[in-house]
Amino acid sequence: MEENIMQLAICTDVFADLSYTEMLDKVKSLGIDAVEMTAGGWGARKHCNTAELLANPDKLAQFKAELDNRGMRISALNTSCNPLWPSQTGKDYEKSMYDCAVLAGKLGVKKIVAMAGLPAGNETDTTPNWITSTVSWPDFMKPAYEYQWKVTIEFWQKFAKHCKKCGVEQIAIEEFPGTMVWSAETMLKLRGATDPMIGINLDPSHMIALGADPIVAARSLKGCIFHVHGKDVRIERGLADVNGILEPKEVTVPAQRVWNYVAVGCGKDLQWWKEFFSVLSMMGYQGDVSLEMEDLTMSVEAGVKTSIEALNQTISK
Repeated sequence: MEENIMQLAICTDVFADLSYTEMLDKVKSLGIDAVEMTAGGWGARKHCNTAELLANPDKLAQFKAELDNRGMRISALNTSCNPLWPSQTGKDYEKSMYDCAVLAGKLGVKKIVAMAGLPAGNETDTTPNWITSTVSWPDFMKPAYEYQWKVTIEFWQKFAKHCKKCGVEQIAIEEFPGTMVWSAETMLKLRGATDPMIGINLDPSHMIALGADPIVAARSLKGCIFHVHGKDVRIERGLADVNGILEPKEVTVPAQRVWNYVAVGCGKDLQWWKEFFSVLSMMGYQGDVSLEMEDLTMSVEAGVKTSIEALNQTISK
């Protein structure tokens, strides 16, 4: 039986206050050799200036050399955003995604991480509309949902072709609330309507926050799990029982929210994480587990340290 091996990586926006080389040294000191950097979309893009690297071959070569000199690699380039927003900002996001794919090709990076996006409800609307309840009523919901899927599928069919031309082999779409792909079912719907190069960036925190079980979901996603985020969430005791799990409050007021992103192990216990990675391994996943630290209940240093300790004890190495 072939051994499935996972390796720890980290999303570098958590170190956005550090320069590129300072960030690499910091990550290396943590015992991590792989980085996921934002190169498009709404991320900080502090460590990967896509426009600059595409315009200057010397800077691109130096960028690569800094990784090579440390024995490090790029796990994925992240370009998460909403390119389906009918606005100038949406157009800017779309361009940044296309540029990210070009950069990935020049860097030899075979995988990009993205989000599906969220269109408006019809051709004349300008406000993205996430439909979270039944399309049975009001009666305008069903045509809006059908229109949104039409727009989404057309975008990803075109973008997949562009990525192939650039040498990108996998597009890992994060199942994110507020986008068209927020669950295993919606992921499989998009994949089935577009291209097998589109799979999931399985972020268990989002599934848990919406009441799903990532361990069960992983089984249904066998063969299309392209990337995994090591990220935890906690449903806050008592609060969710009163108001349910949909939570529009700012993430900066964690004490008032029914759920919060937390360091790994501060939501689900380590036994849960061991089972999660064990099932991923059984489903054939051999890839990076990219730590995404967004815990606002503790310092960055504490959150990173806590998460790394938990992941090192649980991932299937």
